[in-house]
Parts: sequence; C-alpha cells; structure tokens
Amino acid sequence: MGESEHQQTAGSRLGAPESGGISTLEHGIKPPTSPQGKSFPFKIQMLDDTQETIEVPIRAPGKALLDAVCNHLNLVEGDYFGLEFLDHRKIMVWLDLIKPIVKQIRRPKNVVLKFVVKFFPPDHTQLQEELTRYLFALQVKQDLVQGRLICNESSAALLISHIVQSEIGDFDESVDREHLSKNTYMPQQEELEDKIMEFHRNHFGQTPAESDFQLLEIARRLELYGVRLHPAKDREGTKINLAVANTGILVFQGHTKINAFNWAKVRKLSFKRKRFLIKLRPDSNSSYQDTLEFMMASRDFCKSFWKICVEYHAFFRLFEEPKPKPKPVLFSRGSSFRFSGRTQKQVLDYVKEGGHKKVQFERKHSKMCSIRSLTIHPPDQIPEVPKESSNITLTQITQPDEIQSLKQQKEDKVAADTSVQRKSPSPKKSPLDRRAQEAATLKIDGSLTGSPHLSELSINSQGGMIGLNSSLSPNLSPDGKSSSPLISPLLNEPVCIRTDDEEDSRKKRCPTDKAYFIAKEVSTTECTYLKDLEVITTWFLKALNKDDSMPESLKTLMFSNFEPIHKFHTAFLKEVDQRLALWEGRSNSYMKSENQKIGDIMLKNIQGMKQLTSNLQKHYEALMELEKAIKASRKLEIVCRDFEQEKVCYLPLNSFLIQPLHRLMHYKQIMERLCKHYSPNHPDFRDSRAALAEISEMVAQLHGTMIKMENFQKLQELRKDLTGIDNLVIPGREFIRLGSLSKLSGKGLQQRMFFLFNDVLLYTSRGLTSSNQFKVHGQLPLYNMTVEESEEEWGVPHCLTLRSQNQAIVVAASSRSEMEKWREDIQMAISLAEKSGGPIPELLASSPPDGKSPEEGPADQESEDDLSSSRTSLERQSPHRGNTTVHVCWHRNTSVSMIDFSFAVENQLSGNLLRKFKNSNGWQKLWVVFTNFCLFFYKSHQDNHPLASLPLLGYSLTIPSESENIHKDYVFKLHFKSHVYYFRAENEYTFERWMEVIRSATDSACRSRLLSHRETHMY
Repeated sequence: MGESEHQQTAGSRLGAPESGGISTLEHGIKPPTSPQGKSFPFKIQMLDDTQETIEVPIRAPGKALLDAVCNHLNLVEGDYFGLEFLDHRKIMVWLDLIKPIVKQIRRPKNVVLKFVVKFFPPDHTQLQEELTRYLFALQVKQDLVQGRLICNESSAALLISHIVQSEIGDFDESVDREHLSKNTYMPQQEELEDKIMEFHRNHFGQTPAESDFQLLEIARRLELYGVRLHPAKDREGTKINLAVANTGILVFQGHTKINAFNWAKVRKLSFKRKRFLIKLRPDSNSSYQDTLEFMMASRDFCKSFWKICVEYHAFFRLFEEPKPKPKPVLFSRGSSFRFSGRTQKQVLDYVKEGGHKKVQFERKHSKMCSIRSLTIHPPDQIPEVPKESSNITLTQITQPDEIQSLKQQKEDKVAADTSVQRKSPSPKKSPLDRRAQEAATLKIDGSLTGSPHLSELSINSQGGMIGLNSSLSPNLSPDGKSSSPLISPLLNEPVCIRTDDEEDSRKKRCPTDKAYFIAKEVSTTECTYLKDLEVITTWFLKALNKDDSMPESLKTLMFSNFEPIHKFHTAFLKEVDQRLALWEGRSNSYMKSENQKIGDIMLKNIQGMKQLTSNLQKHYEALMELEKAIKASRKLEIVCRDFEQEKVCYLPLNSFLIQPLHRLMHYKQIMERLCKHYSPNHPDFRDSRAALAEISEMVAQLHGTMIKMENFQKLQELRKDLTGIDNLVIPGREFIRLGSLSKLSGKGLQQRMFFLFNDVLLYTSRGLTSSNQFKVHGQLPLYNMTVEESEEEWGVPHCLTLRSQNQAIVVAASSRSEMEKWREDIQMAISLAEKSGGPIPELLASSPPDGKSPEEGPADQESEDDLSSSRTSLERQSPHRGNTTVHVCWHRNTSVSMIDFSFAVENQLSGNLLRKFKNSNGWQKLWVVFTNFCLFFYKSHQDNHPLASLPLLGYSLTIPSESENIHKDYVFKLHFKSHVYYFRAENEYTFERWMEVIRSATDSACRSRLLSHRETHMY
C-alpha cells in the first residue's frame, strides 16, 4: 500500500496533537518523510473544458495532485471533487489518494486526468462557497451535454434557462436565439428552444450565483442527479445498472430506479471476482435474501465499483477518516483499500469555521460579472478565483484562509452599507477600498487545519450551541441533531453600529475618575449576578413547580436561603445605579463630594450582607442534598437534566449554587482596587477601607465552605463527563488537573484525556456514546508512582514516563510548558497520596457500559470481502455534553487545573464591548459576560439568556498591530489559528480590566502564583 499523508481529524482542527506516525514502541523511530523527486507536468481537464498543467513529484501520492489542483483553483471545499482517468485496461477509474501516482498511471505523458465532482451531497445548501456551487453547476451542465443527466423536457428546459441566465444575463430574444444556436446543452436541443426562452424570460435580474443555486435546486430533485450507472446483471441474468449515492446503493433498470438499499440496511459490501455482494441486516418485514448478488463485466469493473461504494459510505457516514488496518505479519486477505481524506462532516465543520479570505474567480462562459450573490452571500463577499497561470509547481502551493461564516457575511453587509468614520490616533494614510485592501493584504495559510467555530447557532446549557436552521446548518446528523462540539459567537440579531461622533459625545458626558469606573463595574457585575440568582429563584423554581419532583424539605432549604439574597441584592443594585446617575449628572458643586463616591454604599451593604451569613453557610448543605435527591429520584434527575438544556441555564446547574460565595470574593477584589486608588486623605477612603475589612472577614469566614463546594461541584461535573467508572465522588478526593495528552501505544501516539486527583490518575478517550462522554481506559494509583522525562528514550517531544506499582505509560504533552505543568501537579499529587497512607480502592466499573474497552480493536477488519457498518456513523451522535470545559480541553489540546478554575471564578466581569470580525468594517455593540473560561454574548444586559459564546481556552490575547488598520483606542484582539476577533472597550480602565480577566483564561498561571495560591487552597 502506498504511503499515506496525515489527514485532518475533528480533534486536530481544534488543536489536538498530531501523531508523529510512530507505529511501534521501539526506541528512536521517527515518522516517515514525504516523497521527494522530480516534478512531472500532469494534464488536467477542468470542468469548464480548459486544460491546465499541474506539476507535482511523480512519486507523490495521488492526494498531492488533487490538492495542487484545488489550490490552483483556490478551492476550499475540494473534498467533494476527484480526478478520474482512463487506465491501461480502458476503464475509467478514480485516482487513489494514498497510492503513489507512478503506481497508478503507467504512461503519464499520454493521460489526461479529468477534474470532476466525485461526491454529490444530498442538499446543495451544504456547499458554502459560491465557487464550489459554480463548479457543481458546470458538472450538471456537462452531464446534460453528455446525456448522463436524463430528465423530462420541462426540467431540461428549466435547467438550461438557468445556465443561459448565468452566461448571458437577462432575457433578450435575439441574443438568446443566437446563443442557443452556437451552444449545445443537450441532445436535440432545437425542439426545446422556445420553452427555454420562455423560462429564461422569468429570470430577470438573477445573478450568476443565484442561477447556479437555482440550477442545483432543480437538479438535486432529479432521479439521475450525481448518478453514474455501472452495468450489471442480477441472479436471473436481467440487465440492470448499479449506482452509489449518499443514501446507499441504487438499482436501475434502464434509467428508472427500481430499488435502493440504504446504508443503514447494509451490513457488508464485498466482491468475489466478477460478483458484487450486498449483505443486508436481518429484517423480518423484508422479502429480500440476506445476501444479494450481482454479476458485473469483469473483476476490474467490480472492484472499481466496490471502491467507490467504500468511499461514498465513508465520506457521508463517518465522522473521521477510517484508520488504516495493521499490516499482516505473514499473509494478507482481501483488498487493503480504504477511504482517504476528510469526511463530509469534517468538511462542513472546517468550512463553517470561518476565516477564509474571499477571492475572485472568472466564469469562463459568462458574459456577466457576479454583481451580487444570494441572501446568504452578500455582494462584498463573493468568492472569486484569479485568472490562472498555466503552470504551477507543488512547492508554490498554499492554502487559502478559512472561509468566513454566513453570519459574519451578513454583518459585513450591514457594516458595508453603514458609514463608519475611522478615528486615527496619529496621522495615517486613508484606508484602501475594501476589496483592494483585501487583495493587497491577502494572507495565505499553508495549513488545512481549522477548528469548528462559526455557524448559525443558538445557545444550550453550558454555553454551547445548537443549529438554528437545519436548511442553512449542514453540520447536522441525519436525525437533525447538531454534531459540532464547540462554538464561537455569531449572533442572529442585526448589528448595532455606533459612529465615532456618538462615542466621543458619550465620553465627554462620563466622569473620568477611576473610582467612577470601579463603581460602574460594581453595577455591571451586580446586574449579571442578579440574573444568575434568578436562574435559581425564578426559572428553576418554575421548572420544579411544573412537576412535583423535589422533596419539600429540600425545596424549603434551597429557596428559603436564595430568596432573601436575591431580594437584598436587588435593592443593592438599585442604590448603586442611583448613585451612578447622580455621579454622572450636573449636581451643584457643594453636593459633588457627596455623590462622587461609592465606599459609603459598599460599607452599608456589606454590613447588611453579614446578616445573610447563615444563609450562605447553608448553600453547601443545599448542594449536597440536591445531589442526593437526584440520585434517589429518577424524576428529579430528568427535571434537572432538562433544565440544564434550557437557554437560560448557560452554566452547569450546581455552579449557580456557588455564585453567592464567589460574589463575596468579587466585592473583596473591587474594594482592594478602590482602596489602592484612593489616597488616605480622600473623603471616601475611610468608608472604603472599613468596607474592605468587613468583606475580608466574611470571605475568611466562608472560605472553607467555598473550597468544599468548588471541589464537590467539580467532581459532580466530571462524573457526568466520564463513563465506565464507579465511586468518583468520595470523601477526601480532590480534583487537581484535567487535560489532553498523547499516550504512546502499539498504535503510535493516541490522544487521551487525563484526569488527575489527589489519589489517582485516570486516562480516557472520547467515547462514541450518545452522551459524548469520555470512556475510562485505565487508572494509575499515585501511591509510590514515579515521574521522569523520557524524550530521548522514546524520540517523542515533551514526553514523560509514569511508573506506578504494576503499570508504566508514556505520555506526551503539546508543549514544554504543558509538560512542566503536568509534571509539577503529578509530583504534588504523589506527595499527597503518600501522606494519605496507602493505595486507593478500585475505581473502574466492573462492566464497561459499551461492552469491550475502546483500546480493543474491532472484531472484524474491513477488507475486499468485508465493509461493515462503522460505529462512528453520524446517526449515533447526540449533542449532549459536547461543550463542557473537558471537551474544550480535548479539542484545543490543553489542560486546566483546579487553581485555574478558582482564578476564573475570581475574575468574572460583565459590561458592554464593541466587537468586530477580521474582515468587517462595522463594530457591533454587545453585552459581554466573562465566566467559566468563556465569553457569553447578549444583545443587552436585560436579556435572560446569551445568544452565543466563545470558549477562550487556547486563544491568544494581544493588541492589534499597525498593519491591521484598527485605528481605534482601547482595542484588544483574540485569535486562535485563523479565527480573529477584535473587541473595543469604552475607556482605559475597562480595557485594562478586560485584558486582565481574559488573560486569566488564555494564559497559564505562572508557577509562583500557583504556589502562593496553593497555601490557601484545598490541597
């Protein structure tokens, strides 16, 4: 089998570790290098009937040539296409992407490869780029001309009318007749000319892009759309035609479909010599035999059809590219062929992430410019490819940036239509025209790596997203459920553009004293805190009242403690807002000192909070009792689970129970900043210092309760994320760190999720269960464990060897800093385990829920005689628990510790920000809440639930450079790979505060900070 290039997986798009290709545990083995050699000019016939010459090394795999063609076209969605050629047996075959080209094409000088559509999706709205739809339209046109797409006269005339509209524009009878006389679109076209022109008359004002869209809309409903017929005979010798589609195997008699075998019904596909075999799943209602047999012209024809069936099944049904089979030691049985490349799900995820620059392309047969596109593709975002040179070498190939999302394009359209003046802090040249600027600053990314980020989304329980519109959100499984694990902000609401004049006038009205901005932060964060309290006091109570599932004693315990807190803070927020209104107003000079302070209000209310200490101390009891009641009552468990899926519950339910204790720490930090700002002679200093002393006393009094609640809440959340484990939540167990590491095994480096506690280290993989849980593979007791660096021994960067009493594993981190964090925390956990005095009880469940361990290989291996239905079928996945911190760490290939969680809750922040995408001009005003390593976006502070979210783990926080042409003050930049967001604060204080709190989620805490924090932390 030829050498295989590394394929992108769903995890690698979010930053998961790339395997080095190590296939054994022998020391020093390095991954194979890509083939080098002299480039050869291959002739490629394009869909527009032009012929191009593409140069790649002749010993390179077929994928290199296909990638070169796609790069030549600036085609992002190239996975739908393939290269076919006539081999030495005069059979039209597809170029294998894994095998070297030299082993497939005997006389390359005499061969012309055709670049054509290979995989036809069920819905053309899944094609996100205009260029891709244009190429699909050319394929439909080609199939019409060649007589492959057979349909009735009305359908044919309507298809041709859209082709004519895209080529010559609006209807003109004389021009139409001349054009149809010079161009043939189907056999016997003359008989349909009048009907074609009649249809064409109705397409007035339709752009080429819209014509392509309508053409594909009509074509996809035709029975023979995307179908290639393969002659065969059934058992009785009747001549039939076989075909493969995204749904399964089709059987035609002539050009009429007489049967279809859905992929869900097919158990195995195989061939033996000239016989093509379909083994069906048992069905008592079916009259068919278990195995259907069809005879084809030869073994080569039969194998060719079998291979395309394998590829169609993998492309449309699997999540990721199937892994290669291990090579047999002595004998091989059957074909080693497998699908190579991204699956449709990976393509959809990749393209929907956003970030690609739109480039222009030329419609060879069109006399029109694509002035505007569809509603989902605004005019300033029409992708076009520059006129191509006739020669290109592989060394010159680069990949375009990731495509912007549809929602971002909508915002760009509004922004482009709105005049926004740029305010430059220093004299600069005026910005270029938008298109000219994009062309001048076009960045080419040589990687195909991406991360599932941008799509049309709404919020679910823990800040994740689910698709809003299935017709425009192709990243769905067949049952309509979203399969994308992670998300970023894309709001459905219209953008709110604020001009610089409005901004300047607003700044003039606002006070400039830092104390005012600190008081403003009290107001904005208090507003968010009240909304969080209402999640329990209003929304959760409402859910419980619908169904009498919670014991009255627990309901009394929980709500009798929360309602007084909610009532108190409602009055507190009102008082703070009244003071801010006076502070901002034009009061008399003798009253200014009375109104321009906040310490007195803070002192008064903090003293009032001390009366609620007994209520706060009962929250731990309420949390414990709630978990006990959920365990005891299936009915209550369902109510809580369903409530967590509500939009208003944007965090895990039990985390809202800890919010009142975390809020005390926020007050303490605010008062520390206020006291630091004031001089001892300031009239507000005495009250502020007294308020700081009062709140510090409360925090110290409740600190132990808060630590216990944080640990218990985190263990409960991890219990929901893990499967195959018993007794995770036990007295004395403390969570320390979780994150993604690569474990070295006989199959090479494999990504695993590790969970470190004070007595045990668990390693897991992301399960293929309906709940997206992580399945436990094994546990390493920390008692007597040793940790040592072993990079030189195994030839793997950032590598550690962990040796426990009866097992040793080798793990690799994504970076040196990650390795150091894991090593330090594991060594600390080992010392804690040794102090505890012995090994832990067995944690693993006696019977894993999914049967055999994920480490075990499949019982049956796919071969020439066996194409079993994969367990990774799209229909198996459910979106539940696909967006927690654990999953973000898995996809972003990072880790977080309990101390990181503690810092995150201490650094919560709320307020208005202006947001701008990388390729848009307008700024959108949003209410933003930072909590739980995530930014949550609201249209206003009055909204009950967020519209979207952006997990920040793995992102980098920087200041925009001069070259980015962001001529605004107080702007910071968030970027992960090709995803870039600009955020603009209203003043210097809020700018610095947002930078401070976001850095706590995007940057690793320094060692000294962690060590100092550990003195007060639970471990």
